[in-house]
Amino acid sequence: MNISEYTPSHTLLLIFAGIAGCLLVASAIGLLLRICLKDGRTNPVILNLNARINAWWVMVLVLALAFWGGNTAVIVLFAFISLQTLREYISITYTRRGDYRALLWCFFFFLPLQYGLIGAGWYGLFSILIPVYAFLLLPISSSLGVDTTRFLERAAKVQWGLMICVYCLSHVPALLILDIEGFEGRNLQLIVFLLLTVQSSDVFQYVWGKLLGRHKLAPEISPSKTLEGLVGGVLTSTAVGAALWWITPFLWWQAALIALIINVLGFFGGFVLSAIKRDRGIKDWGHMIEGHGGMLDRVDSISFSAPIFFHILRYWWT
Repeated sequence: MNISEYTPSHTLLLIFAGIAGCLLVASAIGLLLRICLKDGRTNPVILNLNARINAWWVMVLVLALAFWGGNTAVIVLFAFISLQTLREYISITYTRRGDYRALLWCFFFFLPLQYGLIGAGWYGLFSILIPVYAFLLLPISSSLGVDTTRFLERAAKVQWGLMICVYCLSHVPALLILDIEGFEGRNLQLIVFLLLTVQSSDVFQYVWGKLLGRHKLAPEISPSKTLEGLVGGVLTSTAVGAALWWITPFLWWQAALIALIINVLGFFGGFVLSAIKRDRGIKDWGHMIEGHGGMLDRVDSISFSAPIFFHILRYWWT
């Protein structure tokens, strides 16, 4: 399929206008908290909240510009996100000189080729390039370095990073190549549904956790996550997904069910990658996004939810 036939719609303009309205309200609340509370200018929670809101303004603006630029711009944006997340991942994992060839394959061959296949609409190769060909080639390449020190661990880490940061995340723009009868020309709205639903779950988990959080889920892995935050966040964002049914090919109850599935997977995406951070003794993957950490901190939930969302659509709606 030629993805260039898709263009942004008036529906997308309405959605982004609604997002801007929500951010205006959030910004006003953050400002009021700073003014009304005596320690508002030094309170770490309020400062973090305002930093997160400011970062969201930037992220939404970048996403809006990519959507305005069309499908090719969206693919380029997510290729950059994959590049940045893979760089963050590799920077905190244990590698040796013998892995350099494998890393070159990851950054300069498999990553651009994966997104190039999306641009070409070649699902057959896109779906197996990394889990088959990269899975076999990368350890072969590392073995040519003739360095057996912790070889299994090193090979697995490189493969895992490429899967999470490139293969999984590439399923977001891959939604553009799906041919859904009666939904032609609106595939960008599927990306909006996925991102709004999963990212709102992260936001609502943060909000409910701050308001009602009492019972820690697993403080050794994610000290800030609570049972109340998880339940409140997933249920609220599932309601958001149901309310967005009109921008999808789903009925409202189908949108709610799919939103529930991807929200639960999104939670475990963040949970698993938090476990990796704890193993490496770090709090965030990086410092690229103020209030959020690194790029991988912001898209960890999407990395688990995007492939499932893509294949639900592919097997039930195409």
